[in-house]
Amino acid sequence: MNLLEVKSIECQYDTRVAVTELSFAASRGSFTCLLGPSGCGKTTVLRAIAGFHPLTAGEIWIDGRLVSKPSVSVAPEKRRVGMVFQESALFPHLTVYDNVGFGIKKLEPEQRKQNIQRLLQRIGLADMAQRYPHELSGGQQQRVALARALAPNPDLILMDEPFSNLDIETRERLGYEVRDIFKEQGTTCVLVTHDQNDAFALCDRVGVMREGRLLQWDTPYRLYHEPCTRFVADFIGEGVFLPGRLLDSRAVETGLGVIRSERSYNGDVGDILDVLIRPDDIIFDQDSDLTATIVRKAFKGPEILYTLRVDDGNQVLSLFPSHADYQLGESVSIRLQADHLVAFPRVDRAP
Repeated sequence: MNLLEVKSIECQYDTRVAVTELSFAASRGSFTCLLGPSGCGKTTVLRAIAGFHPLTAGEIWIDGRLVSKPSVSVAPEKRRVGMVFQESALFPHLTVYDNVGFGIKKLEPEQRKQNIQRLLQRIGLADMAQRYPHELSGGQQQRVALARALAPNPDLILMDEPFSNLDIETRERLGYEVRDIFKEQGTTCVLVTHDQNDAFALCDRVGVMREGRLLQWDTPYRLYHEPCTRFVADFIGEGVFLPGRLLDSRAVETGLGVIRSERSYNGDVGDILDVLIRPDDIIFDQDSDLTATIVRKAFKGPEILYTLRVDDGNQVLSLFPSHADYQLGESVSIRLQADHLVAFPRVDRAP
């Protein structure tokens, strides 16, 4: 059952359309994400769901209740929605304990105390209840902001770039902790981010946005392996486009070899296409006759990302195990191992 339904919404700033014809749904207890570059409209969608931005078209439903359309707007405090922002936005003059309990002042004192203590215990800050925000690290402040958002027991949590100000190690650890808490409590979450690592690691469903439109709402796996538009293919993960010739609906010939796939491409035999080649499609194979020259390398710990120039002058990316440490200018033997066909009509390059 869907807790959140966003139906063909449009949002404007004065006369500028920021979001248009955007629809998606989030099932109860799911962790979902709107992903896209800065300025694509994702935060505007989040504000519309929260009730901070009006709709000029479409509808938003939360738990079976209409909360927004052009002539209707339920007040934010009556939507049972919690928010966590990029900045923790804690009250600097209140302790951790009082920050968490700020939104549940109407509860009986003993119940309020129990709720606050339970949440502080869950986020691992029970021994810091009397500290003030300036005495906490960035990750600890975000934990408090999360607990404050969860305290009123909302139906839905909206998170706007909540990890972007944290170092990599902290953001990864906190991201998994947040996901675990939401899953345990059955809380539905919509995360907004430009970071696909956060989106893919944490979310069940991800929507890729561009210029106010939702291009694809799908699982991380399908976004990576079955992008529906060239922009999604280019935006998600790493990869390059190589020219290829369509042999039949499930095979295309490239300079690296023929790619055969169970997925069909809707085109005419002989069409020249742009074929997406991911780093994991190119593997090291010392027995292969296909060679390439190393033009760039990036050490990534267990792997090295190589940029390789093949005989026809095109460049591809490939991930080798880190013990395969080759130098710039060296020649290596590679093999194309792609079992899926991601291709789009050829885009002419400027000379």
